[in-house]
Amino acid sequence: MNPLQSSQLPPATHFDGQRLRVATYNIHKGVRGLGPLRRLEIHNLGLGVEALDADLVFLQEVRSFHHRDARRFERTWFGWPDQSQADFLAPEGYVAAYRTNAVTRDGEHGNALLSRWPIGDIGHHDVSDHRFEQRGLLHVPVQWQGSELHAVVAHFGLIHASRIRQVERLADFIETHVPPGAPLIVAGDFNDWGEKLNPAISALGLERACDPNGRRPLTFPSRVPVFALDRIYTRGLRCVSTFVPRGTSWARMSDHLPLVAELEPV
Repeated sequence: MNPLQSSQLPPATHFDGQRLRVATYNIHKGVRGLGPLRRLEIHNLGLGVEALDADLVFLQEVRSFHHRDARRFERTWFGWPDQSQADFLAPEGYVAAYRTNAVTRDGEHGNALLSRWPIGDIGHHDVSDHRFEQRGLLHVPVQWQGSELHAVVAHFGLIHASRIRQVERLADFIETHVPPGAPLIVAGDFNDWGEKLNPAISALGLERACDPNGRRPLTFPSRVPVFALDRIYTRGLRCVSTFVPRGTSWARMSDHLPLVAELEPV
């Protein structure tokens, strides 16, 4: 049994055919710690993603390859996976979509979507605002319950002015690539420390997933979360509930906690 399934995760309701469970998770490239204390967490993250039991998992800071870390961890107990992290994390029966955002000296990283449902053509849109931060949107059409919904995985910048411009580019992207009225989910790490992006994103016709009392789930930092950086926004779907798994195991795997939401058609 997956030990993380006992972390008070509510049972999934996707089997009733009416609700969609989605999760967003910044996995910190599958590695935690500094210097000699760096440790490989990608195998534990695989258990974590499986335990979420989500129909769609929006992932940020995912690596396809990284030569230095692959060498460093190749002789550890489980070792660096032979697959890309997106493919490695996809539970059995899921399909993985991935595109690179940033290229570094030893590798790269980007956004991924893991889907229990069939997907269409994968798209990528560069929303980098300056040369020090490479950012992108991953766009994946998903066939769900006989209709097409659009999933966009986002990872915004560290500077507020950059994030505002990235919302503008998100608006242009939606207008160009998402049919009017089609169900839409935009989820990811928005790095919005001051809760300033909501008016601009709401102006796009997107509603933020919150719990029934309107509280915004806290996901960062993972050990003592005080910020709601990880978010799910929807159009044509409404949020029924949200959940953030807690506990020592989740706190170790990444500097973020995952955010889970149950959605149903409006």
